[in-house]
Amino acid sequence: MKKNSEQSRRAFLGNISKAGLFSMVSLAPAIAKAAPQEPQEPSHKFLCKPYLQYPAPNTISVVWLTAKPCYSWVEYNQEGQPPQKAHTISHGLVAANNTLHKIPLTDLQPGKKYSYKVFSKEITDFQPYKLTYGETISSDTFTFTAPDPQVKEVSWLMINDIHDRPESIPHLMGLNGNNPYNFVFFNGDVFDYQADEKQIIDHMLTPCGDSFSTQTPFMYVRGNHETRGKYAREWHQYFENPGRDNFFSFTWGPVHAIVLDTGEDKEDTHPVYAGIVDFDHYREQQAAWLEKQLQSSACKKAKYKVVIMHIPHYHGGEWHGTVHCREQFGELFNKYKIDMLICGHTHVYGVHPPEQGKHNYPLIIGGGPKDGKRTLIQVKADQKQLQLTMLDDSGNKVGEYKI
Repeated sequence: MKKNSEQSRRAFLGNISKAGLFSMVSLAPAIAKAAPQEPQEPSHKFLCKPYLQYPAPNTISVVWLTAKPCYSWVEYNQEGQPPQKAHTISHGLVAANNTLHKIPLTDLQPGKKYSYKVFSKEITDFQPYKLTYGETISSDTFTFTAPDPQVKEVSWLMINDIHDRPESIPHLMGLNGNNPYNFVFFNGDVFDYQADEKQIIDHMLTPCGDSFSTQTPFMYVRGNHETRGKYAREWHQYFENPGRDNFFSFTWGPVHAIVLDTGEDKEDTHPVYAGIVDFDHYREQQAAWLEKQLQSSACKKAKYKVVIMHIPHYHGGEWHGTVHCREQFGELFNKYKIDMLICGHTHVYGVHPPEQGKHNYPLIIGGGPKDGKRTLIQVKADQKQLQLTMLDDSGNKVGEYKI
């Protein structure tokens, strides 16, 4: 009797287990169906909108990044003209299997309007004798006006020392309203330091793309903070200034501009640099280059000579970088009679009129980075005058100088 009872109990428990298992199996599809599936983000995508750079007269470079290695190109055309295709070729090889894409559009007609669109075709496998492509993605269509260095007037906007505050870019750009401008210039310390590519995308390229850089080029000189961090030696890859260097010159309209890379503000031997910088020698090299630029026919013919650099050699304390800039550049600025020097670095905006024996020209310093201290500098030059206007981040005029 006990045996039969035990058998019955085991059978009953077994049936319960089977029933439970059956019900769980039956419910599984319903549970799976009920749980919402997160849409997967495509792995092959643009990491930023295309942005425009100005490496040479009659040339605009279109730059963008993708998440996957690609072969990329630009399709563009002047209004009313058939489309053209451009890709980058170096030593007979077309640029491919990369994620940073820089494609120059050359022989542009000055002052003419162009439309363009970028394409990136994923490379899924790259064998010596077999290349396998994946999906092709394309951008929206954007427009730009080709630079005309021979125009009678030029205007540009300047931003400096925003220090990893990406929201400052659209805010400051918005202060300009509908006033026309030919380009934007970043005068250093857009970042606190260089950490990685994502920082460059999130804190500069994305807010620039959302504000202006799909249709208007920008130029960019380092501040002392762009020399810091593990990614500082890769920073230059993402930008194409005139001459494709960190210090450069260009003529646009009546202005000949000379841009200097002032490097760090401390001694090269300071412990924070761990023995891996040499900015003194770098500034000495630039001083020799600077004198040749100031003696050039392009500089002599220009109505206005404007120098742009991050660290001011006066009105910026007595740090080593400031003093060394003064020693290397100051005498040359006075000797060749520059018309204006525009700087940043101090975070204290100001318009400093000429001081004989120091700087015989106005020295302008932009502000930043905190609310109430940030500035937008507007520069406009024609055959009659060069005018600089400085706005604070509330849109109030806090500085002005006319030549």
